[in-house]
Amino acid sequence: MNIHEYQSKQILKEFGVKVPAGHPAFSPEEAARFAKDLSTDVVVVKAQIHAGGRGKAGGVKLAHNIDEVKSYASSLLGRILVTHQTGPEGKEVHRLLIEEASDIEKEYYLSLTVDRKTAQIVMMGSAEGGMEIEEVAAKTPEKIFKEYIDPGVGLMPFQTKRMAYNMGFKQSVIAKASKTMECLYNAFVAKDCSLAEINPLVVTKQGEVVALDAKLNFDDSGLYRHPDIEALRDIDEEDPKERAAAKASLSYVNLGGDVACMVNGAGLAMATVDIIKFYGGEPANFLDVGGDSTVDKIAEAFRIMQSDDQVHSVFVNIFGGINKCDVIAAGIVEAAKVVGLRVPVIARLDGTNVDEGRRILREANVPGVHMAKNMVEGAKLAVELAKEKKLQARIKG
Repeated sequence: MNIHEYQSKQILKEFGVKVPAGHPAFSPEEAARFAKDLSTDVVVVKAQIHAGGRGKAGGVKLAHNIDEVKSYASSLLGRILVTHQTGPEGKEVHRLLIEEASDIEKEYYLSLTVDRKTAQIVMMGSAEGGMEIEEVAAKTPEKIFKEYIDPGVGLMPFQTKRMAYNMGFKQSVIAKASKTMECLYNAFVAKDCSLAEINPLVVTKQGEVVALDAKLNFDDSGLYRHPDIEALRDIDEEDPKERAAAKASLSYVNLGGDVACMVNGAGLAMATVDIIKFYGGEPANFLDVGGDSTVDKIAEAFRIMQSDDQVHSVFVNIFGGINKCDVIAAGIVEAAKVVGLRVPVIARLDGTNVDEGRRILREANVPGVHMAKNMVEGAKLAVELAKEKKLQARIKG
């Protein structure tokens, strides 16, 4: 789960991280009112969407008076902001952060995430703050420093000091930088974060260490422990199909392509995504129906996948274990009845009750459903039929 910058800053402030004074605003009038309460002459008007690159996309403005604050707020609210993370469709701005400007001397990068290879939290820091860390990692990886944190003992003082020195903080602010790292780590652990990022972390000309931007992502599996975090969810920022899938207990991630995948098991789902790419297609989603599939659940999966014009074919790739092929087949037939199949469906079934599953599909003789002998045949056919469907749509359009 993701939250907005201003919400992340509120949480980090509770754990002792210094952040600029600011307020969320939902209208130009609110923006102007909150700007009057700030003590600086320059006010930052920042679009709040769940994506990075807002500054480059024109979503961050410096206002020198209240009229400018109101003007910038009016131009940003309701605007579709397109960044390198939103994709070409962009995201609509529904809220702003009105914040005091900082007198910046130097920018840094600081984050915490989980390193799955070592099964440890890793702290990463760099003197290249304000830039996209992926670009730094690709071009100058030696500028990124890492500290791996033993889960048994936690973040140690010597690690924060070493990181601060490696990042090039001046001696006069080493203690403050180290304290900020400690506070960020405490927030990461206490709130079950999957990512805690400050970019940029700045040193001001007054010698303060301040989180100028902040991003917190949370482990969905731990949200039951944090109703306060769950309450911060902004459904306008979430993919409606992913939201509907979560309610149906389906593991679904929208990947933006046009060949939908319905699979049981995360490993098989990833392999299915890979083989669709291999044969020239673009996967529309990652969809793991899990091991407790029912006919109704399969039908709901079809409803979600076909809820817009994104998908041009569906590849059902099932290896029955706990899941049974006959249940999957019955779900496809039920989906055809209650949802309707608007695109070709390619079904590759194998494993438990495979003969019964194939019999159900053959006898139902649902228009648009094609049987595949194996995964390769199914992937090729799904990609081919998706291209044909897309071409037909363009001709009609």
